[in-house]
Amino acid sequence: MNWDRVEGNWKQFKGQIQQQWGKLTDDDLDKMKGTQTELAGRLQERYGIARDDAEKQIDDWLSRH
Repeated sequence: MNWDRVEGNWKQFKGQIQQQWGKLTDDDLDKMKGTQTELAGRLQERYGIARDDAEKQIDDWLSRH
């Protein structure tokens, strides 16, 4: 799956994203409005990981959905 599909169906995918990354709040998800760069930034903040690691986690998640 590509990110365009996630962005286009953001409301549907918000729950799946929150299941994967439980430290993300509803407010976090509402503010990012489906942008992949915002998700990577929030993962960095909440989990204390490098941007490359955050982007890899997102890519791994996309490949499973």
